[in-house]
Amino acid sequence: MSYQKPKGTQDILPQEVEKWQYFEQTAREWCRRFNYKEIRVPIFENTDLFIRGVGETTDVVSKEMYTFEDKGKRSMTLRPEGTAGVVRSFVENKLYAEPDVTKLYYTGPMFRYEQPQAGRYRQFHQFGIEAFGSVDPTIDAEAIALGYYIITDLGIRDVTIELNSVGNAESRAAYKEKLKTYLQPMKEGLCKDCQSRFEKNPMRILDCKIDGDKFHDAPSILDSLDEACLSHFTAVQDALMAMDIPFKVNPNMVRGLDYYTLTAFEYTCEGIGAIHTIGGGGRYNGLVGDIGGPDKPGIGFGLGMERIMLMMDIQEVALPNKNPLDIYFIGLGEQADKEVTRLLYKARNAGLRVDKDYMQRKMKAQMKAADRNQARYAAILGEDELLQGNIMLKNLSTGEQEIVPIASLIEHVKRT
Repeated sequence: MSYQKPKGTQDILPQEVEKWQYFEQTAREWCRRFNYKEIRVPIFENTDLFIRGVGETTDVVSKEMYTFEDKGKRSMTLRPEGTAGVVRSFVENKLYAEPDVTKLYYTGPMFRYEQPQAGRYRQFHQFGIEAFGSVDPTIDAEAIALGYYIITDLGIRDVTIELNSVGNAESRAAYKEKLKTYLQPMKEGLCKDCQSRFEKNPMRILDCKIDGDKFHDAPSILDSLDEACLSHFTAVQDALMAMDIPFKVNPNMVRGLDYYTLTAFEYTCEGIGAIHTIGGGGRYNGLVGDIGGPDKPGIGFGLGMERIMLMMDIQEVALPNKNPLDIYFIGLGEQADKEVTRLLYKARNAGLRVDKDYMQRKMKAQMKAADRNQARYAAILGEDELLQGNIMLKNLSTGEQEIVPIASLIEHVKRT
């Protein structure tokens, strides 16, 4: 019987993993510069956490969650997004007691039951950040800038930041009434999901994947912002301009999760189909309290790793030079091969990346293997060289060969 991977999942093979590692290394380095620290939380949580945190009217909760009952008859859900679990950990572990802003980042798999398409999987991966404890609009701009730096440092071009404010509860209440008045004449022609959202959460209609292109002339939420919300939004824009971070205001842009307040943003890039968002986030000032913690504000974003990988492929982004092998050892004869085994051990402990042939192939085939592994050097040891205490070192880029004492081989390679 043969087995295949489940629909909507993927095998990330060794030749692709290097791209993922490059993404993660780049993101971790930028988080280090911004003083964000890593957190790791469970892949599954109590289902109620996502219902309360993400929002009962969202597609994520109503349609897409992988929910199961464990042996204790508890309802558990594979995490569909990263923020709720990080907020739960922030509350449970009392990280809010720290005197400074808490800056965290995470990476890992998420799970949503939806139709797979380009850059979208049922098991997908996110890199995200969350910052707790400040209402300062400059930290909103910092979060937006951090995501932008990560994406562009990967080599992706033509990235657009779309920025909006979804206001506070009072602003949204006023806006929802205006929006319902605007949508009422077209309600019967909307998809079933949008019709059900009309009363519960009409703002989510603007995010509809089916009817979203019908609402270009919808009223702008920016016209419903109160003075405090408008002042915050203006300050975010001022901070982004001070950092030379390009953005455009999109008053009809709403995020797909219910917990957002004030700042909302997306990173977009053309080329991966009708949905060209590769990441996004926003502020969630009430979420910590909703999950049982103190009234601590927060802001964060998530980057879709598969979508960013796809964009790198589309734009033919070249990765930096891979780590080649330092030495590929070739032992010719039983005693020489034993010495090679000893040298492998010493070289690896000295920090070199080395390998040898394990297939008992002839020298020509072993040299081809050294080329395939992009080795800098081939170290060839025969029985005669072994008796003399020497080894032949060949530079595979230049073809130059030299005889080196076995005892000084490792230091010689490290010097060069």
